Amino acid sequence: MKSRIEVFLLSFFLWCLLVWPYSRAYGLYIQGIAAGLAASFLVAVIFGKGFSEHPAEILRPRRWLYVIRFVPVFIYYCLKSSLHVAYQVIHPGLPIKPGIVKIHTKLKNRAAITVLSNCITLTPGTMTVEATEDGVLYIHWLRVETVDEAEAGRMIAGKFEYYLHKIFEEDD
Repeated sequence: MKSRIEVFLLSFFLWCLLVWPYSRAYGLYIQGIAAGLAASFLVAVIFGKGFSEHPAEILRPRRWLYVIRFVPVFIYYCLKSSLHVAYQVIHPGLPIKPGIVKIHTKLKNRAAITVLSNCITLTPGTMTVEATEDGVLYIHWLRVETVDEAEAGRMIAGKFEYYLHKIFEEDD
């Protein structure tokens, strides 16, 4: 029950930030607030138990500092990968060697593994095919550079793991 209340409050807060149901001319936008309450309630009922093991932990300021540091890193690697994939596509020899590699991540939190899988999929040239709860990821790689699990993990997921560990799993 507590996790659903926390998910509800977090969802409604994010709704208010995104919609901003207030204007100087008209005051509070009651329909926008009612829609936000309804949507937040549905999110809490449906996803309240599976959202996170400890939803309140997401409110810790130190974690948000790591989120702020993580976003530029993610954008940088997305841009770098986009240019690399664009080069491979326009290169006359089409230097691709597609394949699926297995990597192990040090992350243990389900939400962290999910975010890592999504970051890998959003980075051009890679796509997460399967992710297990024990941190094993199967990645389709446009150009397989190594089949060694440790090296492939460092090349694909290593750039994101440090920040995701700090955001989701650090307990200090």
